[in-house]
Amino acid sequence: EVVRELGAEEVRWFYREDRKTWKPFIGYDSLRIELAFRALGSGGGGGGAGEPAAVEPVCVRSGLYEVDVASAESYPVYWNQTEKIPVMRGQWFIDGTWQPLEEEESNLIEQEHLNRFKGQQLQESFDMEISKPVDGKEAIHSLKLSRNHVDWHSVDEVYLYSDATTSKIARTVTQKLGFSKASSSGTRLHRGYVEEATLEDKPPQTSHIVFVVHGIGQKMDQGRIIKNTAMMRDTARKVEEKYFSNLATHVEFLPVEWRSKLTLDGDTVDSITPDKVRGLRDMLNSSAMDIMYYTSPLYRDELVKGLQQELNRLYSLFCSRNPEFEEKGGKVSIVSHSLGCVITYDIMTGWNPVRLYEQLLQKEEEEELEERWMSYEEQRLLEELYITKQRLREIEERLHELKASTISKPPVLKFKVENFFCMGSPLAVFLALRGIRPGTSGSQDHILPRTICNRLLNIFHPTDPVAYRLEPLILKHYSNISPVQIHWYNTANPLPYEHMKPSFLNPSKEATSGPDTESASAAPSPTTSPVMVRRHYGESITNIGKASILGAASIGKGLGGMLFSRFGRSSATPQTMETGKDGPEGDEKKATTVGSPPLPHSSSGFLEPTVELEHRIDFELREGLVESRYWSAVTSHTAYWSSLDIALFLLTFMYKQDQEETDKSNLDTI
Repeated sequence: EVVRELGAEEVRWFYREDRKTWKPFIGYDSLRIELAFRALGSGGGGGGAGEPAAVEPVCVRSGLYEVDVASAESYPVYWNQTEKIPVMRGQWFIDGTWQPLEEEESNLIEQEHLNRFKGQQLQESFDMEISKPVDGKEAIHSLKLSRNHVDWHSVDEVYLYSDATTSKIARTVTQKLGFSKASSSGTRLHRGYVEEATLEDKPPQTSHIVFVVHGIGQKMDQGRIIKNTAMMRDTARKVEEKYFSNLATHVEFLPVEWRSKLTLDGDTVDSITPDKVRGLRDMLNSSAMDIMYYTSPLYRDELVKGLQQELNRLYSLFCSRNPEFEEKGGKVSIVSHSLGCVITYDIMTGWNPVRLYEQLLQKEEEEELEERWMSYEEQRLLEELYITKQRLREIEERLHELKASTISKPPVLKFKVENFFCMGSPLAVFLALRGIRPGTSGSQDHILPRTICNRLLNIFHPTDPVAYRLEPLILKHYSNISPVQIHWYNTANPLPYEHMKPSFLNPSKEATSGPDTESASAAPSPTTSPVMVRRHYGESITNIGKASILGAASIGKGLGGMLFSRFGRSSATPQTMETGKDGPEGDEKKATTVGSPPLPHSSSGFLEPTVELEHRIDFELREGLVESRYWSAVTSHTAYWSSLDIALFLLTFMYKQDQEETDKSNLDTI
């Protein structure tokens, strides 16, 4: 081979995030950046006034970023980022690490190399290098740089030496000891990257996009959701490589940053905040305040619209840049955290407190007419008013129907939600306070219709103080059934989630504890018993809830106190009354009528009640063996982002259909 200019495939482009080391772009990206760079160079010479030609930005990293070759910067497509990401063209590389030399030095060395060796033969075999150490050879060429110099011992044996005083001293000492100059302080350089860039080295097609929605506290740290999503994306990439590498598609995570664009009250709340313990107050203002904004009728709509518009904007942008996504039936899921779950839920279902308020007013008016004693004249007028209001409502409804038939109202979201994953979600409390009570069918439709969202999954850490369970809102006896345990990331051949049997939270001590009748009354049936204490892996989430309810009620009888104590009462009283009234015999009677076998199943911790959920909804992370429960209560609410267990869990559900299809086709071929 002859020394000639580096081909586009030998050059490798790099990017650097958060001032860490340079990372190489994949071949597909690097090659396209290099071609754009060369187009820019040739265009610059050809322009009449010497103006560089405008080069389209290059789409890189699975389409999440673009590279502006002229300014050597990269920036995200779907979100805003203050820090630009520098990119760099690598031509000469350090041996071992394959990190690129800084561009200026690299250009100088490359120029010098071509001037001196262009057209010369390269050595044929690599064995030569091993057999002939560099020690004996003198440099045949040298180049002085600002802080170091480069020696060529042959065409393809190039070393870089630092010219700092310390390294000079070190060099003379080691040479006196009999070491060679090269091995003592030189760094071997390579021209061209370790592997050639090819267009085949490209990212897989995106078959599923996941919008990641943040909860409260984004005002405090606006870039947090972007960092969290990046953590989740990196974790998911690792899991994809390990478990889903056979599939030709991949899942893309996009952050939905809805909070920073909203003005809300401007700075009114800041102006009324006292100065003492300002740090703590600011933290509360920028986190807990979001919940108060959301319960305020004035700002609630602004929060909902902010999130809704951002979701639609991202989806439209993604589809415009990936036209084949919709054609190939690409799916969309949403992962929401904390308060984000409640707002996302309200957008999907269109829930509005104003409607609720109107219904209450109507009810009150009707009751008022019945209850009060009043003069004939007053009654006549009230009835007339009532009839007129009824008429007004009817006219409004007819008008509304006419409008609806002529212009079909655009859907709130531009896409159907496949899976809605809630993480550390207080949604259940919001629903309970809106009057949702357990039903009799085990369908998810009771709280979220399948027509709106195919599957609802509620993920929480057992000690997360903000998280609540959703299943007992659908079927009451699920408060005694433990949430499904999420598998550890490295479990070999885990049991698929749909095959996991529901298990009782508090199995009776031992099957041998006495005669059958005693055990039957000692292990109450799941459908009637009050909420039990959690078995071996820590308190039940409902107990944590109760503890916080009692705590909140006793600490402050303010807003929080009222809210929590009211919720505490409503959830605790019906159960205690029920069991008090029936006593153990009643329990036994019910146990037999409900049809759950009294002894064998409850003692093993598995049960088969008459009504079961179509799909399990509550999934719980396994607690770490060493973590302190109180410390993890502080940290667990934000610990979801980097968890490999969660990444595997999300991908398992999102790849389910893809996997089933590949399995089917494999079976067909067999």
